[in-house]
Amino acid sequence: MARPELIVMLTWNDKTVENAKELFLESKDAPAKFWGCKREGISEERLRDLITTMRNAGKETFLETVAIDEEHCLDTARIAAECGADHLLGTVYFDSVQKVCDEAGMTYSPFFGLDPADTRLRGTVEDIVADAKRVETQNIWGLSFSGFRYVSGDPAELIHAVCNAVEKPLTLMGSVNSYERLDVLKEVPNLFGFTIGGAFFEKVFGETFPEQIEAVHNYLLKE
Repeated sequence: MARPELIVMLTWNDKTVENAKELFLESKDAPAKFWGCKREGISEERLRDLITTMRNAGKETFLETVAIDEEHCLDTARIAAECGADHLLGTVYFDSVQKVCDEAGMTYSPFFGLDPADTRLRGTVEDIVADAKRVETQNIWGLSFSGFRYVSGDPAELIHAVCNAVEKPLTLMGSVNSYERLDVLKEVPNLFGFTIGGAFFEKVFGETFPEQIEAVHNYLLKE
């Protein structure tokens, strides 16, 4: 079974950190091909510079937003396209966002199963899987979900159920903050990748950013 890819997010508490570019330049030789940030916490000018810097270093770039209303989602998609991002993560599905992504040659992986009150995953596993399969019918590249933030049951059960039910590539967003959770992700099919941001800033996997990236990378390769 193919192991999921680590997507290093230069974000903490749902915002891109102030020193994102400097941190990337210090860590760009670590074993991670995929890097990203959030629309929140950074100006459009600095975002463009950050994504350009990452792409010039040979990385694939991801932009995520925590917004779920169409106006903000569409604005994020347009900014991602203008900045040259390779992938758009998050938002809920909108035809208008898909159109921008298609025109820019950018992949789109929207969320599913969210409670609009606080964007948490709630409800039964069956209902969330059904919503994932509904969103999957759209002309999208993949889907994204915050499986470890599931509040109505066992996150591992939900992650396994979704990954076994959905055919398009899945990206798991956030709260990957232990080796035990990495073990869960190593066991499921069809998981394209997962993001880690806050756990690296909290030094869960080591002291420095490059050391932690290497630790996660090596752990994914272990049988």
